[in-house]
Amino acid sequence: MSKNITRVFQFDQLIRKENPQCIYAGKVNNKWEEISGKDFCDLTDNLAYGLINLGVKKGDNISIISPNRSEWMVVDFALTKMTAINVPIYPNITAEQYKYILNDAQIQYVFIGNREIYENILAIADEVPSLKGIYTFDHIEGAKHWSELVESGKMHPKSSYIKDWQIETTKEDLFTIIYTSGTTGNPKGVMLSHDNIITQVKAVAYAFPLNKGDKSLSFLPLCHVFQRVAEYYVLSTMASTYYAESLETIGDNLREIKPQFMCTVPRLLEKVYDKIVLKGSELTGIKKSLFFWALNLGKQHELTGKSAWYNFQLKLANKIIFNKWREALGGNIQYLIVGAAALQPRLTRIFNAAQIPVYEGYGMSETSPVIAFNTPKQGEYCYGTVGIVIQKGQVKIADDGEILYKGPNVMIGYYNLPEITKENFVDGWLKTGDIGELINDKYLKITDRKKEVFKTSGGKYVAPQSLENKMKESRFIEQVIAVGEGQKHVSALILPYKDFLLEWCKRHDIKETSWEKILELDQVKTKIMSEIEQLNSEFSPYMRIKKMVLIADIWSIESGELTPTQKLKRRIIHSKYKDVIDSIYN
Repeated sequence: MSKNITRVFQFDQLIRKENPQCIYAGKVNNKWEEISGKDFCDLTDNLAYGLINLGVKKGDNISIISPNRSEWMVVDFALTKMTAINVPIYPNITAEQYKYILNDAQIQYVFIGNREIYENILAIADEVPSLKGIYTFDHIEGAKHWSELVESGKMHPKSSYIKDWQIETTKEDLFTIIYTSGTTGNPKGVMLSHDNIITQVKAVAYAFPLNKGDKSLSFLPLCHVFQRVAEYYVLSTMASTYYAESLETIGDNLREIKPQFMCTVPRLLEKVYDKIVLKGSELTGIKKSLFFWALNLGKQHELTGKSAWYNFQLKLANKIIFNKWREALGGNIQYLIVGAAALQPRLTRIFNAAQIPVYEGYGMSETSPVIAFNTPKQGEYCYGTVGIVIQKGQVKIADDGEILYKGPNVMIGYYNLPEITKENFVDGWLKTGDIGELINDKYLKITDRKKEVFKTSGGKYVAPQSLENKMKESRFIEQVIAVGEGQKHVSALILPYKDFLLEWCKRHDIKETSWEKILELDQVKTKIMSEIEQLNSEFSPYMRIKKMVLIADIWSIESGELTPTQKLKRRIIHSKYKDVIDSIYN
């Protein structure tokens, strides 16, 4: 990427020069519809003109509320070109959260993805005084379609306005406001500058080079800075971004697109792995033996290599077992970037052993987002860590173990919250809220969230994330939360992996069919507790899970227990299951 690019709208120059055949693509009526570089530039120009015709001007706040699709990035880039501020909002939050963000940011216009979101916003529109209009991507009766603005821009172009506003815009100017999903309280609007974003794009380019014609599959929410920066990076390389139809179709879309690049969260990799292992468990005879032989080899993988005998076996395993794993992901993955939550180290080893390159990173919305990541470069990858700190970034560990960060990707501040902004810095260093350490003074290791560490009645501090991550190594456990604040021992609420447990019940001739009643069976409880006790052995006695309760529910974004990036909302879960938790200790 050219060193002369200092503001995001300058990517337009690259796109016009290179004119890639496909810059974005989405599936419509079971067919991939691609947008060329030239069409994208023309479309975003006309949309920007149409917005100006509406009266939108430099610095005005506009929102997009939609699942990922090509139109999302068209609107985003049109706003960028005219130097308005995109304030993206998650499409699956509550009415109160919508109302809070729209009012806090004084949003003037909203772009909506589908009818469900449209009806949700329409229901609260009268309570948002700043809101002037709503436009939709889908054709919805009674709603204004976004194409009306494109046509308006074609009829009455306003290029001189855009040129003047872009000239006035510096790299330090506000580019976007991203409201954090938040595990507690109201979301905070993170203000990011053009320089914040460009710094990140350059850091990703250094680590994960792509070429024109390469492909990326996008499914993480574009309203989160992790996926959004990834989109700008892919855009800067003239590679193509294809939008997955849904979470359920990712497997099919991977095989169709065969991408080189994809961002994901640990939760998806865990599900992929669990499904693979479940299928392996259903094999018989020599096929089953070979499957678990290969899996065991993967768990032993080291980046620096092992013995010649191990390497020979792994080569064979890749030829007869792991090749099917790679085919399931399209067969071309060069970079599978994982962030937003902690990834189990064993999964990193297994996927890399299977020649599926997984690179775990770490960051936060306030750092645009990347602070550190593992890379394919020599000496820049270490299992069990989130890698090296990005170029021009600095990390230090406070006396209480908190990670402090300083770099050009640190936010301008929180929107409308100057005092809270000040509270989040100490001597110019951003307080991340995470506990960690530097391995060999080079590799950053995250041990837990500062606010999530709890203390037992014996005065011992428990880091729940590391404990929960270890428990999920059991094939029986899909989701888990450790509890025990102020109690004499640690306990856990556990959501079993339903498919695997049902298969285990079948093998053990358990006839019960009700999921709730299966979880009440002593045989099932004993088996899952034995799994926990085995995994407990790696922890100090005070951190070990002594009791557990099996939960029949599914924790999700929609039901409120998970953030949009699949993190546990601990306060919500503790409140929802208060009686269950109390019963453990009473």
